[in-house]
Amino acid sequence: MRKIAIYGKGGIGKSTTTSNLSAALSSMGYRVMQIGCDPKSDSTTGLNGGRDVPTVLDALRNNPEGVTLDDIVVQGAGGVLCVEAGGPTPGIGCAGRGIITAFEKLEELDAYEIYRPDIVLYDVLGDVVCGGFAMPIRGGYARDVFIVTSGEKMALFAANNIATALSNFKSRGYARLSGLILNSRNIEKEVEMVEDLAGRIGTSVVEVLSRSPMVQRAEDGNGTVVGLFPDSPMAKEYVSLAEKVLERSVDDA
Repeated sequence: MRKIAIYGKGGIGKSTTTSNLSAALSSMGYRVMQIGCDPKSDSTTGLNGGRDVPTVLDALRNNPEGVTLDDIVVQGAGGVLCVEAGGPTPGIGCAGRGIITAFEKLEELDAYEIYRPDIVLYDVLGDVVCGGFAMPIRGGYARDVFIVTSGEKMALFAANNIATALSNFKSRGYARLSGLILNSRNIEKEVEMVEDLAGRIGTSVVEVLSRSPMVQRAEDGNGTVVGLFPDSPMAKEYVSLAEKVLERSVDDA
């Protein structure tokens, strides 16, 4: 089982990239589980026709003693297994702690043993790399981390912070940084800026994703580019990304 975390600044297109990556991997014959680790709980909507997935935290609030896997795991497009950690009641509680609780519940219910996914993708908000948001790194859940960024200043800043967190955990044998994914914004010298950051943090750019209107068209259609427009150039970019992620990730088996 490959365990991969996709990090990035909020709004950088991380969930869109992760969902298309899941769809591409599924189209290649892999059994994929995508776990959304953002309190907005919108990581997997593109894999579910725009519908919300019941979150782990909501299920626990509604039925603390009787939650089953059927309550929190939804099979989406292409057979992708979708999970949303969820968040606390607005203004009350800690989103990071919510992620920890969700991960613990999935383990308690033997989710990985029962579903036996080939690949688990954790879609993680990267603005803050502390507490629960660092769980995929420091908790031993993910082995490989890919960071989605653009050439924008705050996206690069967040990517550098995530890389620093990974470096701090390196001696403990936790997850490793396996590359940057450039989600283009078409700003001046964008590729050069992202490649410069990659060199400074000891990694490389895995894929340069175009800024394509097909992404918005797919979102308007409540799906993924790979699912709705499989023959498009943009879908081929996501398939290329999937192939490179497979090349760079570790199979724990």
